[in-house]
Amino acid sequence: MRKILILSLTSLFVTQFAFAATCEEQATEKKLAGAARNSFVKKCTTDAAAAAPADCEAQATGKKLAGAARNSFVKKCEADAHAASAAGACEAQATERKLAGAARTSFVKKCTADAAH
Repeated sequence: MRKILILSLTSLFVTQFAFAATCEEQATEKKLAGAARNSFVKKCTTDAAAAAPADCEAQATGKKLAGAARNSFVKKCEADAHAASAAGACEAQATERKLAGAARTSFVKKCTADAAH
């Protein structure tokens, strides 16, 4: 059971990261730069994260969870999806700003924390 949970959360994170990469690719195709690019990537990633609750519900159904276990799983799944999408958007912003090393780490950490509030 634990292995399945870890695999499902990992796949959710990878999916959210893929959405962030797709949003970056779309921004590049549209030749967006600066604030317009940041805004587009943030909105795109947020929209992708909005699709996550349906995915969490589907995972809970697939695992045949019910009652409190289902509610707990879906709540955690949605929280993890939100955190992953925020991290993806922050990573994208750090890449655009060409940050590296400690500056990148610090920026992403602060950005992710700000997104959580």
